[in-house]
Amino acid sequence: MSNVTRKHTALPKAQILIEALPWLTRHRGKTVVVKFGGNAMIDDHLKAAFAQDIVFLHHAGLKPVVVHGGGPQISAALDRHGIVSEFKAGLRVTTEDAMDVVRMVLAGQVQRELVGLLNEHGPLAVGLTGEDAHTITATKHLPTIDGQSVDIGRVGEITAIDTGAIEALLADGRIPVVSSIARSQDDGHVYNVNADTAAAALAAALGAETLMVLTDVEGLYEDWPNSDEVISRLTASQLEKLLPELASGMVPKMEGCLHAVRNGVTTARVIDGRVQHSILLEIFTDEGIGTMVVPDDEEAGDAA
Repeated sequence: MSNVTRKHTALPKAQILIEALPWLTRHRGKTVVVKFGGNAMIDDHLKAAFAQDIVFLHHAGLKPVVVHGGGPQISAALDRHGIVSEFKAGLRVTTEDAMDVVRMVLAGQVQRELVGLLNEHGPLAVGLTGEDAHTITATKHLPTIDGQSVDIGRVGEITAIDTGAIEALLADGRIPVVSSIARSQDDGHVYNVNADTAAAALAAALGAETLMVLTDVEGLYEDWPNSDEVISRLTASQLEKLLPELASGMVPKMEGCLHAVRNGVTTARVIDGRVQHSILLEIFTDEGIGTMVVPDDEEAGDAA
C-alpha cells in the first residue's frame, strides 16, 4: 500500500476522532450514571461492546458509574430453586427465600461478570451493592393496586443515598459497578430495589451530568403502537404529562429520567441497548439515538 493510499484510508478515522472533540471537552470530568439492562445484559457481543464503551468513557476523562439489575438472570435462578416468579404492579414479589436468590444473582453473578468484562481492560472496576457503606437505604414499598396497599415482600422504596464510597472510588480512578440491592432503614434486612429507580437516585445524589438507561426499544415512541416515531427530546413537564399513558415497562425508566432532571442532572436519556456502542454514539456524536429528557428551563435546542 502506498503512503498516499494509506493517508486516505486513515483520514476518515482522524475526522471521526475530531468530531468527538466538542463532546470530549464538554463531558471531561463529568459523572455519567449508566443503567445496564435489557438485551445488552444477555448478548455476549453487546456485553463486550458495553464494557468497551464504559472503559472508553473512563479513558476519555468522564467518570462512569454503572448500575445494574438482572431480571432474566433472577427469573432463571428462581426457577432452578423451584421458586415461582410472580409480578404485581410491574414489580417482582420478593419473599425472604426469593430475596436470598436475588442477592446472590445480582451481587454474585451479574455484577461479577460485568466487573470481569471491564477489568479485561485494566484494574478499573469495583463492584458494590447498595448495602456497602450505606450507599442505598430503603424501606418496604407497598404498591397500591385497585385502591389497596399490597405487600409484595422485600421490595424497597429508596429513602436515602450515601455517595461516599462511590465518590471515593471515582476519585481513585475506578469504575463503580452497583447492584440494585438496598440496606433496610428499619429492620436489618435487605431490599430488592428497581434498578432504573436506583440509577436515577444515584445520578441525582452524585450531581451527574447524564443518566443513561439502556432499553430494548429505540426510545420513547410518539404514538405507540400506531407509529414507531421516536420522540428524540422532551422536557420534564412534557414527560410528566405522558407518564400515565406509557407501557408498564417504560414507567420506572421514564420516572427515573424525570426524577433525575428534576434533581440537578443535566440530561437523562433512554437509549437502545440493542445497538452496539450505543453509549458512544449517544455521548460523542450528533446522531443521538433514543430519547433525551431535559429540565423545563432548557430552551429547545440548547441541550442537544
